[in-house]
Amino acid sequence: MENKNFTLAETIDLRNKYIGKSCELYYKKSPLKIVRGHAQYLYDQDGKEYLDCINNVIHVGHCHPDVVRAGVEQMQQLNVNSRFLHDNLVLCAKKLVSKMPEQLSVCFFVNSGSEANDLALRLARQHSGNTDIITLDHAYHGHLNSLIDISPYKLNLPGAPKKPDYVHIAPVPDVYRGKIRADDHPDEDIGKLYALEVKKIIDQNVIEQRGQKVCAFIAESLQSCGGQIILPHNYLRNVYKYVREAGGVCIADEVQVGFGRSGSHYWAFQIDGADIIPDIVTMGKPMGNGHPVAAVITTEAVARSFEATGIAYFNTYGGNPVSCAIAIAVMKAIDDENLMENAKDVGGYLLSKLKNMQRKFPDVIGDVRGFGLFVGIELIKDPKTKAPATAETREIVDRMKSVERVLISCDGPDSNVIKLKPPMVFTRANADQLLKPLEAMISEIRTQRF
Repeated sequence: MENKNFTLAETIDLRNKYIGKSCELYYKKSPLKIVRGHAQYLYDQDGKEYLDCINNVIHVGHCHPDVVRAGVEQMQQLNVNSRFLHDNLVLCAKKLVSKMPEQLSVCFFVNSGSEANDLALRLARQHSGNTDIITLDHAYHGHLNSLIDISPYKLNLPGAPKKPDYVHIAPVPDVYRGKIRADDHPDEDIGKLYALEVKKIIDQNVIEQRGQKVCAFIAESLQSCGGQIILPHNYLRNVYKYVREAGGVCIADEVQVGFGRSGSHYWAFQIDGADIIPDIVTMGKPMGNGHPVAAVITTEAVARSFEATGIAYFNTYGGNPVSCAIAIAVMKAIDDENLMENAKDVGGYLLSKLKNMQRKFPDVIGDVRGFGLFVGIELIKDPKTKAPATAETREIVDRMKSVERVLISCDGPDSNVIKLKPPMVFTRANADQLLKPLEAMISEIRTQRF
């Protein structure tokens, strides 16, 4: 193939010609052509620098030299499938297990978060002997057919496939805008109330109507695409109890939020207490810093059930020496560079400043929530009705990119939540670079209204 540097227009034309039209781009009206990355910065074809506040995949920073070196050096030696013995596979598994509660000790390697969640469903069905899955509204778990079926984030869209009968959707435990709101229940345990919604589904929809038992409950430990939702205290603790009593297993999807992003814990399911331990944990995106590597970690009991089928599990590229070398380097960088501690410090600083901004502009910023470098800013039109400020949110996202060269994005069912998931090397100075223009734009919105 001819090797040349295409102009922006040429690249767009070629993409339109050869790439499926449903493959989404950031900033559709004026897409970015990024040609280089370094740490928390991206550079376009003209050399313009952009602050990256959204690339949670590039966990330890763009083109981290130690991660790049690990991949290159291993690729120069060998890459082969995991049916051959290789130290990188077992070293990577050992490192992952060392970060887990003791019960979670068996690893399966795959290539992506979608593959990880698909395998988790297979494990759950084999171990439980059941089929019915409980998922959260607005959740997204991957692009495979098995995962679109349990992803209301996609099922709720026009033209989406019909939800299968074995899939049951529980209300997302959104204490600000959800079915049960903290404002309406100031003295109650919101987590317990939301957990009872799951129990209702088990008792009424699964047991009574379908005559079945539960196969699995699956949820991101911090819900991302649904609008940066923080699960309330006691939610997972009680849900896991109800699901296990009904014969099901509990799956924690850490594909977007694992590897220390919360700042306080390596895995986000640990935030509410050490006693909260899922049966299966899935991980992906940040594990390879952009390289396609992912994993499923489960208990010995679940793994034995899977082995009992007599069908050998094989994944051609999952756990290959190059992927494992990269994942080991990523985990080493997190530890050596104290990136979890950095997420706690910078994330705390960012959240504090944003909450001050919310107090200053309560008629524009309805809610600020987050842990570490996982932050959501929900914009509203009216504090009483909480009507979503969708158009204003999208305008801020576009203006931050085009005017300030700061890359943010929005999500949630109403696309009114600014989501921040920057590389873990993000600094307080980077936070200020984001906060100053954001506050000016929020102030402008308020001025226009009044």
